Amino acid sequence: MSQWPITGEQPASAEPVSADGRLVSEAEYWQDWYNTGDLSYEWNNGRLEEKPVSDFETFQVYLWFLELLRHYLRLQPIGKLVALEMGFRLSLSSGTVIRKPDLAVVLDSNPVPLDLSDSSYHGIFDLCVEALSTEKPAYVHRDLVVKKAEYAAAGVPEYYVLHREQGNLAFYGRTRGSRVYSPLPIEDSGDERLVRSRILPGFQFRIGDLIRRPDLDAIRRDPVYSGFVLPEWTLAEQAQAQAKQAQAQAEQAQAQAEQARLKAEHERDQASQERDEASRKCDEALAEARREATARAALEAELASLRNSSS
Repeated sequence: MSQWPITGEQPASAEPVSADGRLVSEAEYWQDWYNTGDLSYEWNNGRLEEKPVSDFETFQVYLWFLELLRHYLRLQPIGKLVALEMGFRLSLSSGTVIRKPDLAVVLDSNPVPLDLSDSSYHGIFDLCVEALSTEKPAYVHRDLVVKKAEYAAAGVPEYYVLHREQGNLAFYGRTRGSRVYSPLPIEDSGDERLVRSRILPGFQFRIGDLIRRPDLDAIRRDPVYSGFVLPEWTLAEQAQAQAKQAQAQAEQAQAQAEQARLKAEHERDQASQERDEASRKCDEALAEARREATARAALEAELASLRNSSS
């Protein structure tokens, strides 16, 4: 079904006309409105709801969180990540709605598996994430109030709302047996406020980091994220650093051994020189003693000769 008004051919540069609020059956929605190209629609109990677009900075928050979640699921392959506006059906006491979360996770433990050929999910997501649009108050109300109630009632265990401003961030979880959300516990305080998922063991993030969005090299070295963001890189770097340290220690030991060898050689040379000098002095002393003995013998002989002559 076309989204253009039936007034002839639509110019290529014109904006698409929104069908927000149009009454359509669920069958018509799946057939004609679920995969429309220009605008995206959800379905709320017989009425189309246009899915708004978030601002660019909120999109950056979304991308940073998506990258963090991808790294976690790469290391802990306990579920599948869903994006590209894959919808799912919620049968509620107030009626039926079809929602397209901006991001979702289906755990491997979910009773309804996600097939590679699925273009919509036939079960209930384990985590839904919405990137909040603040363009209209109605959009804020839909994500922070309406969808919060719907996801909780339908059985989505966790629901996160992302935005460029901390005041609009929200992280909810269902307690066992409850059909309402309560905020996930926040650990620490100030810039260190930390959110831990209950359904993704070990997945955690600082609220402030969603706003700061540190780069990959920084977060993989951060103790909050180092357990699931490229730990093999860090281990490889540590191994390389240890190898370099061992090489430096070996080179230092080799240099010390060479220094000790040179010192020993010097000491041997010095000792040899001292021995040679001592031997030379000894030889000179012996020669001097011989000369003195010879001179003394000659003197004694001369004295004896003189005595004989006088007698």
